[in-house]
Order: sequence, then C-alpha cells, then structure tokens
Amino acid sequence: MTETAPMAPSARTRETALLEQRTPPRHTTTPPPPKGTLLGGLLRTARPKQWVKNVLVVAAPAAAGQLFSRHALTQLALVFALFTACAAAVYLINDARDAEADRAHPTKRRRPVAAGQVPVPVAYAVGGALGILAPATAAWLVSPAVAALLTAYLAMQLAYCVSLKHVLVVDLVVVTTGFLMRAMVGGLALGIPLSRWFLITTGFGALFMVSAKRYSEAVQMAGKAGATRALLTEYTTGYLRFVWQLAAGVAVLGYCLWALEEGGVPHTSVLPWRQLSMVAFIVAVLRYAVFADRGTAGEPEDVVLHDRALALIALVWIAMYALAVANW
Repeated sequence: MTETAPMAPSARTRETALLEQRTPPRHTTTPPPPKGTLLGGLLRTARPKQWVKNVLVVAAPAAAGQLFSRHALTQLALVFALFTACAAAVYLINDARDAEADRAHPTKRRRPVAAGQVPVPVAYAVGGALGILAPATAAWLVSPAVAALLTAYLAMQLAYCVSLKHVLVVDLVVVTTGFLMRAMVGGLALGIPLSRWFLITTGFGALFMVSAKRYSEAVQMAGKAGATRALLTEYTTGYLRFVWQLAAGVAVLGYCLWALEEGGVPHTSVLPWRQLSMVAFIVAVLRYAVFADRGTAGEPEDVVLHDRALALIALVWIAMYALAVANW
C-alpha cells in the first residue's frame, strides 16, 4: 500500500490561486448615495410619514365641538403646516448633527444627509430657516401663544437631540410632551380653554404609546439594544412594561371621569354617547396593549393603520365622541 506524497508548497500556492480566481470577491464598500434631487432629499429628511402625528392639532377644537367653521378650518390648516415645519426643522438639524454617526449605521446611512444627497451645511441652513420662520409666521398670522408654544417645542426637541435623549425617564417625558403640545396648539390657536380631563387623557395616552414603543424596541433588540437606541441598554423591559401599563390605566381613568361628568348640562341626546364612548375607548386601549405586550408596538400610526380591528374600533370611538360633543 503506497502513501500519497504531500503536496509541494508550489503546488499548494498554485491551487490556492486557482480557488481564489474562481471565488467571486466580497464587496464591502459602502453603497453609492441614492440618486435624486436636493429638493427630494430635503423632503425625505423632513419625514413625511411622520406628518400624520400633526393631525393632533384638531384634537382640542374637535373635543370642544368647534371644528367645522371656515375660520377654524383655516387656522387649523395653518397651524398644521407650521407645526410640520417645526418638526422638519428638528429632523434636518438632527440628521446634519448625526451625519457621521449615521454613516456607520446599517440603515441610517441611507438617509439623505448621511448619504451625501443633502450637504450638511444645507441641512443646517434649511432647518434653521424653518425653525425661525415658523414661530414668526405664527406670531403674525395666528397668535403669540401659538408662537410661544412652537418656540418651546423647537427648544425642547433640539435639547432632546443634543442631550436629553440620553437621560433616563426624561427622554420619555420629552417625547410625550411633544405629542401633548400638538394636541394643545389647536386650542390655543382658536382660544379654546383646555380642560383638565383633556390634558390628562391626552398626556397619559401619549405616554402609553411612547413607552409601549420603547418596550417593543427593548424586546426586539434584547442583547443588542444599543445598536438602535443607546438608552435602551439602561431600561429594563420590566420597567417599560410598568410605565405603559400605568399610563394606560391613568388615560382610561381620565377619560371615564370626563364621560361620567355631566358638568351641569342636561342630557338631551338620543343615547348617552359620552358614557357609551367609554366602551370603545377602553376596547381600543386593550387592543393596542396586545401589540405592546407582544413587543410589536412600533410607530403609533403604523399600529393603528395596519390593524383593521383597531382602526374600526377607533372609527367607532370617533363617531361616539362626535355625537357626545354635538349632543345628538
């Protein structure tokens, strides 16, 4: 029985070279910047998908039954545009500030500023211009109170981008306050007093959705939470679960107290819509909590729009709430 002689070094080298020629090289270079115009890149950076959140500007006028007049609709359309401009200013400045860090991120590197479609100085300039023009326009065309609220929103959000997003609990409060400001600004624009029940229900309802989103992120990124949001490594899933459960409970309690409080107004509608609307509101919260508990509660608008049952429950609640406000 003969043994096979070991391959000579030169033969090994030739074989290795042949294998390397047959194996396609791995591409590790950064993908080229996305093609598109500067204006298109600025629009993408302004996050059009997030604009749906600004519909909350109609919340206070709708709750007060002062929504469907020409003056109200004109003012609310203007306030919606101004709040959208403020939010776009924050996104532009945030992306310009984080451009270098975003280039090292597998997903964020495709953002227009990080990818080079929008130059960093242009993002700063457009963001700064929007941040100055929006409150100034509000002071001129709406009211000084709205201008002050927009200025406070910009200051708070920019502080969040710089440092507050790294502070435990404060980050949740800032994001929740942003939602609450959206809900308040419509009332300020039309001079509508904001009731305590409106503020409690809206504030804790927003905290419920924000903390449910954080909880879902923490569940999905268990073990690598810092890859998407560094502060998630500081939170525990147990704590975030406690926050969204507490917030949901307070929001439901605040809404029920509003529904059960007649406020001295005699009941003249066909049915007690205020009390009946509690059922739809509670069912909606319970349905949303299913996604929170599973760890799949991402952006609130995505949760509502992608679940037909939740969307239907929300429409039923809106109808009941409208009938209650109109006292039909």
